[in-house]
Amino acid sequence: MKRFAVAALFVSSFVSYATPPDKASWKNLFDGKTLKGWKLADGTASGKAKYDVKNGEIIGISQTGTPNTFLLTDQPYGDFIFECDVKVDNALNSGIQFRSLQRPEDGRVNGYQMEIDPSDRAWSGGVYDEARRGWLCTPDNNPAGKAAFHKNEWNRYRIEAIGSSIRTFVNGVPVSNLVDDLTTKGYIALQVHGIGNDKEKEGKSIHWKNIRIQTENLQPSPLDKTPVINLIPNMLSEQEKALGFKLLWDGKSTQGWRGAYKTEFPQKGWNVKDGLLTVDKGDGGESTNGGDIVTTENYGPAFELTFQFKLTEGANSGVKYFVKELLPYTHEFKPGQPLTVPENYVKKGSAIGLEFQILDDARHPDAKLGAYGNRTIGSLYDLIPGDKTGPRKAAVKKIGEWNEGRVIVYPNNHVEHWLNGFKVVEYERGSPLFRALVERSKYAGYKDFGLAASGPILLQDHGDVVSYRSIKIRELK
Repeated sequence: MKRFAVAALFVSSFVSYATPPDKASWKNLFDGKTLKGWKLADGTASGKAKYDVKNGEIIGISQTGTPNTFLLTDQPYGDFIFECDVKVDNALNSGIQFRSLQRPEDGRVNGYQMEIDPSDRAWSGGVYDEARRGWLCTPDNNPAGKAAFHKNEWNRYRIEAIGSSIRTFVNGVPVSNLVDDLTTKGYIALQVHGIGNDKEKEGKSIHWKNIRIQTENLQPSPLDKTPVINLIPNMLSEQEKALGFKLLWDGKSTQGWRGAYKTEFPQKGWNVKDGLLTVDKGDGGESTNGGDIVTTENYGPAFELTFQFKLTEGANSGVKYFVKELLPYTHEFKPGQPLTVPENYVKKGSAIGLEFQILDDARHPDAKLGAYGNRTIGSLYDLIPGDKTGPRKAAVKKIGEWNEGRVIVYPNNHVEHWLNGFKVVEYERGSPLFRALVERSKYAGYKDFGLAASGPILLQDHGDVVSYRSIKIRELK
């Protein structure tokens, strides 16, 4: 189907992918006979899972009543390329820690982990931040990477950690591309995941062999089509540039933005400071302080938009796309031309467009309005609720933490909302179902709502303090 055109681009890039010849020398981290150079840690005194050496393999064996256990290298590593072979029992979950640390107070291992996941979830090669921020990258938006892991077989794992660039590969297929600088040096560790008191998982094993590392003259793999999670504010990585992304906001000025229904940026209600674009506190009303802001350029019919946002308690905002600056039921505002307002008309509310809802679901009353939760965070506002059930519960972060939103509009009008790496909404713009949803929504009176061929991107002023950064877009063909 056409809706997978962009995914097909990912797949085609993987088919032609090959790891470049290594010009650096490899160092073995495992002698094949002993655990020399490794140490056991789990941060508790309640017991540890077992590690054994047999037939040139390190074997981790699960134990009931023990927490996550880690076999750490005896020295930390900064920039490196790491490889090993992994085979795991299907009942277990595991991972390879890297650039990881131990908390001084209890020895608890924390830091980046390349996931080993034989379950149907198929997140092998994803990047999890153990005992810190949780999931950073999952392969749900990378079909070829998601399919790279082979159950009941040996799998080749590769980690390239060079500067702020962190990339993972399973069996030669790129899976995750993370840009982050929270930890630049730390231990590599082999994890045996805790199993609680599940007797059926006791004694199951995970195997590692051919464990090696490069630390000098590093040659990263060629750029590819893997989606990038970039946690460094207002910066484009080389891979993002290659994919066609550009910054919609430069992180320091108001260039490229104006007020909705205006030709200039608002004189009040918004502030630019320390790399953040922030809505000032108002009265909590919709577009009553500084007002919404929109890009000076239009985007469409197909694009991928990413943005990071941080909520304060009880806050409400939104990111709109295919926006039309309409006075309800009447005139359309056109930048550069006089705005004619009907006599005695007082404008209320935002410009009109499809909205990625941004909300404190627990504290703002709007979360309980609408229908079936279609005004909660990540939703297509007032039309389709964001699915945050099951594994997607992890999409909702604590207030005060940074979130990543992503809107993908494919050339065939298939649209997706992603929240912190989880797809929470998908729909077909202009389909009979879409039109029926509009007819029962607050937008029913707007002809052809959400069907514009293009429009500006909008950040909503709802009178609450919400910060934005790293706003990026690329056009899709």
